[in-house]
Amino acid sequence: MKDLLTWIGTLPALVQIPVIIIIFLAAATVVVLLIEIAPRPGRVYTIIRFAACLVVPGLILLLLGSVWWAIAAAIVLGGAFFLLDYRSRKGAGYLFALIGFLSPAIVLLIVGLVYPTIATLYNSFLSNRGAFIGFDNYLWIFSQDHNLVVIRNTIIWVLIVPVFSTAIGLAYAVFIDHSRGEKFFKILVFMPMAISFVGASVIWRFVYDFRPDNRPQIGLWNGLVTLFGGDPVNWLQQVPLNSFLLMIVLIWVQTGFAMVVLSAALKGVAVEQIEAAQLDGTNAWQRFWNVQVPAIRPSLIVVLTTISIASLKVFDIVRTMGTAYPDTGVIANEMVTLLQKFEAGRSSAFAVILFLLVLPIVIYNARQIQKGREIR
Repeated sequence: MKDLLTWIGTLPALVQIPVIIIIFLAAATVVVLLIEIAPRPGRVYTIIRFAACLVVPGLILLLLGSVWWAIAAAIVLGGAFFLLDYRSRKGAGYLFALIGFLSPAIVLLIVGLVYPTIATLYNSFLSNRGAFIGFDNYLWIFSQDHNLVVIRNTIIWVLIVPVFSTAIGLAYAVFIDHSRGEKFFKILVFMPMAISFVGASVIWRFVYDFRPDNRPQIGLWNGLVTLFGGDPVNWLQQVPLNSFLLMIVLIWVQTGFAMVVLSAALKGVAVEQIEAAQLDGTNAWQRFWNVQVPAIRPSLIVVLTTISIASLKVFDIVRTMGTAYPDTGVIANEMVTLLQKFEAGRSSAFAVILFLLVLPIVIYNARQIQKGREIR
């Protein structure tokens, strides 16, 4: 994609416009053709559908350079075309169609997920020069105080951020539900989700900013402190307060996500259940805790697990705000730092540890989804 845009930029200004229009029309034509021919029965259309499952992800990989977007496209196209082909065949050739249409997605998953996982695990047993050293990288991680602080911080992030983000988002969703100006209030809270983690970090750096040598304070917190006669504080140098101050940034960003999901879940709670509980003489808190919360439990699990995984993988916030401050490191940031120092084995060991921390959350979420399907 970058090369294509660079090439278009080299063309004369009057030529660029028709070239962009032609590319857009070509993409639109391909989409229309796929939509038009997808439902048709017959061997020829089956071959066309299968070719689309190969060509479209390949083009996405070529233009965007992203394996994950290619995998997503392959899965969506493969699943959709399999269902359409299955219906057009009226159930004939089920296994062949399933393998044929999903094989591009399986190949991309192997290339983009399975192989990197195995390679990372293997590299974690190697030295910086490629020699096999067994578990020495893991022993180094757990024998250094700095690394233990990094692991401790990561665990604290995943314990605090999801709970506070979900609790604040849920409380906000409950209080503004069916209120006047509900949409406006939701937009205010959801707006940080549109900001990148780097952008959010820059905003909050101005909140925590500290100026030494009696210079005017431009940070919001220090501005309030000096306004009331206090001395300015270098907030991000205060251990362990600085780690919690960084967590506030992720909580601020993720609260909007929690609020939107849980607000939609609350609106799906049957009114009859709430009215029945009200007739039984329960107060508002009892109705909320005993009726609404159990009803939205699947949504709560999804929100908590999603934010937990985001907390485990947090990198941008710490990299932007906390690199120069003591005891603020997390595993993802440490991985990149070690890799930049050409210590690939130790970086891979940290990656394996991060994978092991994420794995229980993913397994728990998958089991809850399976239980939900069994109940339905």
